[in-house]
Amino acid sequence: MTSKLDHTFTQLRQRGEKALITYIMAGDPSLRETEQLVMELEQAGADIIELGVPFSDPIADGPVIQQAAERALRSGTSLRTILSMIARLRVRTQIPLVLMAYYNSIHAFGPERFCQEAARSGVDGLIMPDMPPDEAGPLKGPAAAAGLPLIFLLAPTSTEARRTFVARQSQGFVYYVSLTGITGAKLLNLADVRKNVKKIRKVTSLPVAVGFGVATPEDAANVAAIADGVIVGSAIVKQIAAYGQQPEMVKQTAEFVRSLKTAMRLAQPKSG
Repeated sequence: MTSKLDHTFTQLRQRGEKALITYIMAGDPSLRETEQLVMELEQAGADIIELGVPFSDPIADGPVIQQAAERALRSGTSLRTILSMIARLRVRTQIPLVLMAYYNSIHAFGPERFCQEAARSGVDGLIMPDMPPDEAGPLKGPAAAAGLPLIFLLAPTSTEARRTFVARQSQGFVYYVSLTGITGAKLLNLADVRKNVKKIRKVTSLPVAVGFGVATPEDAANVAAIADGVIVGSAIVKQIAAYGQQPEMVKQTAEFVRSLKTAMRLAQPKSG
């Protein structure tokens, strides 16, 4: 069965475009504003939206996203309230929504129940930064039964054997982490990114999306020239934090996302 992620990448490829994948923390500063952001980011050019599930010990995240998680937890956000919000959003939009969650949250919910409820709510994929595919046994069966794609991360330090294994286990797309470290760090050598994306493409036909360190429209354009998707997280979360609950927060964040997508489109060679 073709997933919504597969369909999105196919449509973009036909238009000669790359995917802009935007990350926001669900519930930062509130779930009501997260709903508004999803709708506005789609209009601004986001192709896929990752929704972070706040967790008290987010080991892969830098200070910007850690603080967003703290704000979301203070606003009363939970995995259950996020799934309810996604169900509400599905009445208004069909943009692919991917949850980025630490396994603790899913374990507490119950993997089988979580996968069923996530799929029913309209979740289109799941990323777990703390669970590589060889440790994902408790989730693979329930996710497959619910038709929920599991997206796995590959690091620059991965060996050839590891790269092959992870890329072939991933569904929807392969998430290539452009540097070793935490989210919000500076993008490293583009030549290294290009080299590693080529290596991943040799072992999978899935799209390769690059995240960590993409902070500006120029960064997004440079990565779009290399990969099938560009993932931007901390830079967007910074925009949300800068405006907080001010009325212009949603509009200003959407304008930043529009600048990313515009730069990516301008960087693409015109087809035909």
